[in-house]
Amino acid sequence: MTILIFLIILGILVFVHELGHFLTAKKAGVAVEEFGFGYPPRALKLGKKWNTLFSLNWIPFGGFVKIVGENYEETPARGEVSAGKNFTQVSKKWQAGILVAGITFNILFAWFLFSLGFLIGVPTPAENDFGATVTDPQLTVVELVSDYPAQKAGLKTGDKILSISDGGKTLQTLNPENISDFVNQSSGQIDIQVDRGSKILDFKITPETDKILNSSGQARKIVGISMDMVGILKLPLHKAIYEGGITTAKLSYLTVQGIVDLIKSAVIGKANISEVTGPVGIVGLVGDASRLGFSYLLTFTALISINLAIVNLIPFPALDGGRVIFVAIEGITKRKINPKIAGTLNNVGFALLILLMLFVTYRDILKLF
Repeated sequence: MTILIFLIILGILVFVHELGHFLTAKKAGVAVEEFGFGYPPRALKLGKKWNTLFSLNWIPFGGFVKIVGENYEETPARGEVSAGKNFTQVSKKWQAGILVAGITFNILFAWFLFSLGFLIGVPTPAENDFGATVTDPQLTVVELVSDYPAQKAGLKTGDKILSISDGGKTLQTLNPENISDFVNQSSGQIDIQVDRGSKILDFKITPETDKILNSSGQARKIVGISMDMVGILKLPLHKAIYEGGITTAKLSYLTVQGIVDLIKSAVIGKANISEVTGPVGIVGLVGDASRLGFSYLLTFTALISINLAIVNLIPFPALDGGRVIFVAIEGITKRKINPKIAGTLNNVGFALLILLMLFVTYRDILKLF
């Protein structure tokens, strides 16, 4: 079921991205040969509409819009070109617009999803910046420290803490401060009961002494979680749209910042590849989000949409950002890039991206065992 949900989400996001390319190309009068869901080999022809073939392909991770001339082919095969211009025949502004349209559509789609989330109700801390009161606030795990007892025991972000006990002694008032003190004073193994997507789960966790001393120069026992009172926030339509836009802008900025930092670290040989998640890892995250509820899944889909947009902005061959660089070079030099050079760079870039995806997927699989 989780894999099915993942494929549906991926299909929607790819459709939105490629729809941006498709509609803008049509607006510019550029011929579009094929709108494909997934990567070839082709599994099924869905039919021809608006002089474009729509197809379903066997490899489900992605999709494409085949725009005539986008890959700098000089002469498309006779009989395979739908009505319209070659990509290189329209102005540089239109070329750049076609290339960034997919990115724009993904950002707009994320805005729509966040706005919808605020409209129907999204998990939000009781103390928030929206000036609104949340309903049914519950003590919730909002962050886990890697390789600490809570994560090793199986706790996940989004778990609602129902009770915590130590040798028959149960904490009566649940809040972050009380739990922190309770864990610090525990005699050994503690029992934590949580609600995860309407499933009641029990965990036995042995706290460990923190390596970092507090302000009093003492080490405390911890399990490695951050907690907050989280409830459901609903906003009226106009506020939902506004906050959806603000959230999209903030997360887009943070995503750009994160990718830039990762690239900088890679250049100096200090990149932590474990922070990068591939398809297998995303499937697991989709499963976690779907178990927590529709609003979590909605938010997670919006985050993936933003990441898809920002990654495509990277000026690397085979990505939209790399293709925009080609257009910019042609615009500045007033000379057309050699089709063979452009094609080779795109093919090499695509091959490197596939290798990176396979490597990350391999690491994701290792984490399952």
